[in-house]
Amino acid sequence: MKVYLGSDHRGFKIKEKIKVWLLEHDYEVLDQGAHTLDENDDYTTFAGRVASSVALNRNSMGILACGSGVGVDVMANKFDGARSSIGKEPEQVEAGRRDDDMNILVIAADYTSDGEAIEMVEKFLETEFAENTERYQRRLRDIARVEENN
Repeated sequence: MKVYLGSDHRGFKIKEKIKVWLLEHDYEVLDQGAHTLDENDDYTTFAGRVASSVALNRNSMGILACGSGVGVDVMANKFDGARSSIGKEPEQVEAGRRDDDMNILVIAADYTSDGEAIEMVEKFLETEFAENTERYQRRLRDIARVEENN
C-alpha cells in the first residue's frame, strides 16, 4: 500500500519516526516533505501535496503532522476525495476508517507521543472501511455530491 507522508517543522520529528515504522513494516512510503527541518516552512505546502496525491490515487493513504494538527487537517480537506481527520486515540481512528473511509490521518505533534502516534497509524492502516454498510455509503455519496458542486 502507498502511504504519503507530510509535515511542517513542528511535525517533522514525529513524521520521521512514523516513516521509520512504515518502512520497517514494508509499506511503500512517499515522503512529500518536509525533507529537512526548516522553521520557516508552511504546512500548507506539505498538506496540499499529500491530499492531492491521496485524492488522485484511490488505493493510497496519507499521514500528516503539524503542531496542533488543525492546519494540515483544514488544508487537506480542501481537496475533493480527501477525507482527513485528526487522530485522538486508536479507537477513534478505527471508527474514522471503518465508518467514514478516512484516508488521511492527521497527527497533532505537540500533543501526541511517538508511541501514541504509532498506535494510531497502525490502527489507521489495518482498519478497513465497512463498505457493505448502506448508511456509510450514503454518507460518502452525500460528500461526493457536495464536492461536485464546489
